[in-house]
Amino acid sequence: MYIDIVPNRNSRPAILIREARREGTKIIKRTVANISDWPMHKVDALRALLRGDQLISANKMLTIEQSLPHGHVEAVLGTIKKLNFDTLIAPPCRERDLIIAMIAQRLLHPCSKLATTRLWHSTTLAEELSVGEAGSEELYRALDWLLERQREIENRLAGRHLTDGSLVLYDVSSSYYEGHTCPLARLGHNRDGKEGLPIIVYGVMTDNQGRPIAVDVYAGNTGDPSTVSDQVEKLRGRFGLSRMVLVGDRGMLTQTKIDVIRGYPGIGWISALKGTAVRGIVESGALQLSIFDARNLAEISSPEYPGERLIACFNPLLAEERRRKRAELLAATEKGLLKLSKEVTRRGKKPLMEGEIGIKAGKIINRYKVGKHFILTVGDGVFQWTRNVESIERESKLDGIYVIRTSEPSEAMSAEDTVRHYKSLSQVERAFRCLKGLDVLIRPIRHFTEDHVRAHIFLCMLAYYVEWHMREALAPLLFQDEEVSVQRTKRDPVAPAMQSASVLQKKRSRVTEDGYAVHSFETLINELGTRCRNRCRIKSDTEEKPFYQLTEYTAVQKRALQLLGLLPVEKT
Repeated sequence: MYIDIVPNRNSRPAILIREARREGTKIIKRTVANISDWPMHKVDALRALLRGDQLISANKMLTIEQSLPHGHVEAVLGTIKKLNFDTLIAPPCRERDLIIAMIAQRLLHPCSKLATTRLWHSTTLAEELSVGEAGSEELYRALDWLLERQREIENRLAGRHLTDGSLVLYDVSSSYYEGHTCPLARLGHNRDGKEGLPIIVYGVMTDNQGRPIAVDVYAGNTGDPSTVSDQVEKLRGRFGLSRMVLVGDRGMLTQTKIDVIRGYPGIGWISALKGTAVRGIVESGALQLSIFDARNLAEISSPEYPGERLIACFNPLLAEERRRKRAELLAATEKGLLKLSKEVTRRGKKPLMEGEIGIKAGKIINRYKVGKHFILTVGDGVFQWTRNVESIERESKLDGIYVIRTSEPSEAMSAEDTVRHYKSLSQVERAFRCLKGLDVLIRPIRHFTEDHVRAHIFLCMLAYYVEWHMREALAPLLFQDEEVSVQRTKRDPVAPAMQSASVLQKKRSRVTEDGYAVHSFETLINELGTRCRNRCRIKSDTEEKPFYQLTEYTAVQKRALQLLGLLPVEKT
């Protein structure tokens, strides 16, 4: 008997079990059964049986001993290799492999160093880099090794991404510290909202596109402006740049620091005036608010800022937002003041003294930072308050107005580009969001020693460098605007940034133009991780030999690796 597949015109072919015999010169066929409704794997098995092959159950022939997530490891390590990031860190050595493994782990699942030595066994990461036997003590030694090479690594990154005339972005953030042993941990401006916990301050320098170049770590009580001098020295001394433009926010590039920068020939700067300074140039007549009747941007000059260009901007949406926020803060403060007023009135037999009332009122008006908009009358058993209408009206006139200041001449940089460059500080803020959020998780900081804290933050910066490049490549699959880099150079610099039509369509449909599900960076990494590497073993009477088999790529996984340049794009 044999299996015969007979074509059936436009219908599916007939699959028949037949016998055949020869009568003279003719072949006589007899159909034993019609198995056209059988699935092909059953048909193939019957054909093998009729052929005389010995059939063995897959469970008896093959066993899968272990299945480890591999696709996300493949993507991260492949990106590191494609960027030559491993060779940038150091020549091949044990310490470099441990650092690369820790960088990859922060992108896969950020955790403590001890947890790292456990979790990288739950993927193929430890096997890929041959670090499976490493303990947490060896990881800390590798961190010490990394810290010794920080200057050299940062110099190489600067050599890749900074040249004379480059725009350099710089901003400062902080993260809370859990513990009491690190000398860097000090009470300061806690941006994480963790009241009572010490913090550690760090400043990140990037190129004009937001790629991290260098990071410096400071004690928690360090003011933002005091970190600027280190960056200027680094740019001129270590990176050897004779000409560059430093962009920093108005809280960092203060007048004092700008005066210091002026002492370095070749270093330009872009910053902004504080609100009190803007009010000063309005009251002096240097800025006439009527100029915003016809346009939202105008270049002005003021004798108070000699040798500088001032670009005044007006954003009506920002003005409306400030009015709304001020109204909410005033209302919340009035609610507290009304409660205090009732308490003072209620205390008739034992009235509150002037000092007690003053302390309570001070806490209320300072909570929302609008104390200047209230007039208080305080005495023994007396408390009255009213809004300072004149102060509110004076401030409201400046709603939506901000002034960018720069040392760059108009021949080198237009007013519109100056505003755009200042707004590019959002690229550094994105780095802080990734460093402190779910992606790299720089916080909470739990390391005991100053060197380990510095090395940990530098390691996180290196991890974000890899993530930055992965995000740029994977943008078509992410909820990320692929046109934003082009739009930044063309759109109205003052008006609120508008999302492109393509990203709005992605967000509405949750599907890309190619039909793939749109992901966040985190969910796409998890999706890649479902591609597994299986350790298999064939059972036989002789020696069992293990082998490895990877699960097939899904459509999304294949597309992601193609975008990363790790798989060839199939020609259509």
